[in-house]
Amino acid sequence: MNTPLSLQYITRPARQENAPLLLLLHGYGSNEEDLFSFAPEISEDIFIVSARAPYEMPPQGAAWYAINFDASGGKFSDTDQARESMVKITTFLEELKVAFSINPNNMNVLGFSQGAILSYGLSLSQPGLFRNVVAMSGYISEDLIAGRDGLEVRFRESEIKTNYFISHGTVDQVIPYEWAKNAPQIMEEIGADYVFKDYPIGHGVARDNFYDMKEWLEKRVLS
Repeated sequence: MNTPLSLQYITRPARQENAPLLLLLHGYGSNEEDLFSFAPEISEDIFIVSARAPYEMPPQGAAWYAINFDASGGKFSDTDQARESMVKITTFLEELKVAFSINPNNMNVLGFSQGAILSYGLSLSQPGLFRNVVAMSGYISEDLIAGRDGLEVRFRESEIKTNYFISHGTVDQVIPYEWAKNAPQIMEEIGADYVFKDYPIGHGVARDNFYDMKEWLEKRVLS
């Protein structure tokens, strides 16, 4: 049984000590089992942790923050809850470093949808927190980037250089493809090493998407 920490989670241990960490952050209404389905196909040299979001959505789902709808049918995100979840994830990462034998200089995150949005927010607010970021079917919310004005300098001066794998479906009906296309502009501004790939699918992960991501991630995490 896993050590109780501030977020509910499941793990796929690595086969060696001081392993790189891959944190999985699921999307709205999903749970920690969803992205964990990737684990059997990812190198056993990587310690995988899949976290459950703190806001429950019965019967089995959870969310990192609420998505609300106004009278005209428009939807908006609860950015206060999103920021609170970013704090919770940062605390959780510190707990993981104490609870497990992971390499604190090789922490990586893979997020889908809401999880991708928070992965962007965390990595851009705290340059150097993650070595590699996989952002699938998400977008950059500038409201979640702390110190946006000084981002370019902080990112350039960070001791750990963060790489980004960004992917999106061209017919995504949940998060428009046009929203995702804003990410490369910020990547260019801060001089980040990034890959942007699209696939002819909706809001999900195509088989080609997964294997492109896997090849990219393992090459960088295990180098």
